[in-house]
Amino acid sequence: MASIDPVVDMGIWVMRSKLLDVPGFRQAILGSVKHSFYEQFVAGKDLKETSETVQKLYGDGLRGMLNYGLEHAYDNDSCDQNYKTFLNTIESTKLFPPSSVSFVIVKISAICRMDLLLKISNWLRWEKQNPSFKLPWKQNTLPILSDISPLYHTLDKPDPLTRQEEQDLELAHERLSKLCQRCLELNVPLTVDAEDTKIQPGIDYLTYNSAIEYNKLGDTPIVYGTLQAYLKDAKERMLIATEAAEKMGLPIGFKIVRGAYMSSESKLAASLGFESPIHNTIQDTHDCYNDCASFMLDKIVSGSGAAVLATHNVESGKLAATKARELGIGKENERLQFAQLYGMSEALSYGLKNAGFQVSKYLTFGPVEEVIPYLLRRAEENRGMLSSSNLDRQLMGMELKRRMKGCVGL
Repeated sequence: MASIDPVVDMGIWVMRSKLLDVPGFRQAILGSVKHSFYEQFVAGKDLKETSETVQKLYGDGLRGMLNYGLEHAYDNDSCDQNYKTFLNTIESTKLFPPSSVSFVIVKISAICRMDLLLKISNWLRWEKQNPSFKLPWKQNTLPILSDISPLYHTLDKPDPLTRQEEQDLELAHERLSKLCQRCLELNVPLTVDAEDTKIQPGIDYLTYNSAIEYNKLGDTPIVYGTLQAYLKDAKERMLIATEAAEKMGLPIGFKIVRGAYMSSESKLAASLGFESPIHNTIQDTHDCYNDCASFMLDKIVSGSGAAVLATHNVESGKLAATKARELGIGKENERLQFAQLYGMSEALSYGLKNAGFQVSKYLTFGPVEEVIPYLLRRAEENRGMLSSSNLDRQLMGMELKRRMKGCVGL
């Protein structure tokens, strides 16, 4: 159903309409969503339910990436509350079976105010256009923007950060640093999710700053960033960040995805009269993803990198698995992880697991009221992926026919 455009359009319209304010209607709609799409794509309403999902997956040889569906905070109180929720998620990993949780996921927009994150990103873009300009609040980081990165978001010089904004930025640093420190103590890596290009420079800035602090403490990265391969500058940004990290003797980790903001990115660029930052064709995106994955596999062998190859594309999975096997990267190597969203691409997940690789499912969890808006945004952006990823539906159809034949004795 989620692959059918009219169904997605209707669902988005209903969930964003004032109909949900009608007594009784909200409960009925949320109830129907909870027992269908929510149960298919969400791991549980809380850590207790999610732990049961993790244990089931672990029993099948898969691991879990824990993602409480929080994003877009607009004040410090919300940032503090979200930080506590992320910290509680990290603490909960002590109660899970050993090695059953591969990563904890964090969104920077949940622990740094959105307006501040945008302002930081604007200043980083302005600095890229004016290299002689130095940002007084900028701490150690890796290269963030390449020569082909989109800069159209920042056409005018931004207003300086106020004293309060600098203090709030320091609070964001502290929140992320404390989360990383606890992950280090519990030996559970932390992955920072990518978001849209308006705020991605600020996200990378904070991520790389923590990576410099915590990844130097061991051979395997504790802090991973996320690279969206549908962006034209993705490979170049990965190359310059990796090169800088190698010069510092710093292991670097990336979760490589295709991307989840295609519609909004293209609309924003068009509204400003600029070319989309997204690759012109889906094949260009595939090629970029495969090139980035291949590059990071080489870095895994050299000891300077680690990667989570998050893909629902069977061909990309095959290519990466073939090269990994040729390079001698197997299940015992903690630096390589394949991943798919919970409720999707089961055939690919189990196929990679059976081929001898570590595989995780990306487990979004939380109460239906909090997670549904997040899932709706993903549904709106990823409907094409859902419609094209039909291998699971084909296999389920075959199994259904087999069982029906068995019932009638054929």
